Amino acid sequence: MIADTAIISPKARLGRNVRVGPFTIIHDNVEIADNTSIGSHCEIGIESELSDKSPLQIGSDSLIRSHSVFYESSTFGKNLVTGHSVLVRENTHAGIGLQIGSMGDFQGHCSIGDHVKTQSNVFIAQGSVLKNYIWLLPYTVLTNDPHPPSDVVKGVILEDFVVIAAMSVVLPGVTVAKGVLVGANSTVRDNPEKDTVVVGSPAKTICKTNKIKLKDGSDLPAYPWRRHFHRGYPEEVVKEWLNSVNDLDLNDYDIS
Repeated sequence: MIADTAIISPKARLGRNVRVGPFTIIHDNVEIADNTSIGSHCEIGIESELSDKSPLQIGSDSLIRSHSVFYESSTFGKNLVTGHSVLVRENTHAGIGLQIGSMGDFQGHCSIGDHVKTQSNVFIAQGSVLKNYIWLLPYTVLTNDPHPPSDVVKGVILEDFVVIAAMSVVLPGVTVAKGVLVGANSTVRDNPEKDTVVVGSPAKTICKTNKIKLKDGSDLPAYPWRRHFHRGYPEEVVKEWLNSVNDLDLNDYDIS
């Protein structure tokens, strides 16, 4: 369960069935819950002058892959999953089911809800707020400095069910409303309205999300995506989604 070459502080608290790979270092201020697996060459619980000195808490049934680095004073619910070579700084607080793609960089002091999924090379600046059921595709960048370099921090807010496609940038202080789709290679500088598609640099609203059709031959609306995409989500969450979507205004969503 624990590799011979791993270095684990006697002050760290490890639950049952925790696996630690070769050459991984686990520092003092760390709590790892049951059934969690940490790959090789990771560093877990690094001290930081920017932290509040609370422990790094990793929830149960989590998987942290090789060469990943986590600082102290962050909390993660159960079922955290990372790719390889992930960096997560101090004071990052996430709910259950967070997925961080390989080379993901979370700069700390941010809040993340449940079942947020980020793919490879995503950058999350300090002060970001990500709510629930969000998708960030490769090379998404959330920024926070309106006139760099400065000490001004204006974090991005992403509401529930936001999808940001690859190579897109959200500028400081922007709030992306519930259900928005940001098209690939876009720069978002204004606050998009709920359930709209925004594309371009600067991003402009082009339509409501329900105008995009599934490419499966059904010709049904692709959004809200939670109507048809359920892979990897708990059964109780899917039931809640379907009940909620069934209560939506059919004129708004054109799902008849």
